[in-house]
Amino acid sequence: MGLLSADIETYINHHTEDESELLEQLNRETHARILKPRMLSGAYQGRLLAMLARLAKPRRILEIGTFTGYSALCLCEGLTEDGCLYTIDVNEELESFTRSFFERSVYSSKIDYRIGKAMEVIPDIDEVFDFVFIDADKLNYSAYFDLVIDKVSPGGLIIADNVLWDGKVTTPAKANDKDTKALLSFNEKVHNDNRVRNVLLPVRDGLMLLEKV
Repeated sequence: MGLLSADIETYINHHTEDESELLEQLNRETHARILKPRMLSGAYQGRLLAMLARLAKPRRILEIGTFTGYSALCLCEGLTEDGCLYTIDVNEELESFTRSFFERSVYSSKIDYRIGKAMEVIPDIDEVFDFVFIDADKLNYSAYFDLVIDKVSPGGLIIADNVLWDGKVTTPAKANDKDTKALLSFNEKVHNDNRVRNVLLPVRDGLMLLEKV
């Protein structure tokens, strides 16, 4: 995810709000104890997600892909007083680690953490969502979008992570792997869908912001 120079990234991080003590510890322990720690949103992207959530003031958030819970805790910062965040992950091996940080958070009572396949779990959640964050297996991004679009309130946000995929999407002729092809398809799909307005931000590995019309 080296889309920016190290100097620019350092400058950005030095001029962005600091992460909380709990998030800093989660960040540190994820890198020390968990495989593939780059999957964690991190401080800069986390602060952006938190700000967008605070601006949106969502009552119901859906997160597809929990990993160790960093982005979930950031998104919770914007929840209304009676709000709830549903977060789904297929990796049961991370459950105890992730729950331990949720339980230490002031948002613990607002988080509904479910282990399972998102395609099977989401239909069982009878809610209208104001904010959706997609950060799971790339092959199913288009399917996740199709599954949630009718569950999102007008004016609601859908954000998809990793849509630049280390820059591979810019050279589709050389992109022979399934993940890159899936992301190319997803990016084109949502760009041409008149149910949403879209902006692609070059934040870390790319964030696709979608506003439900």
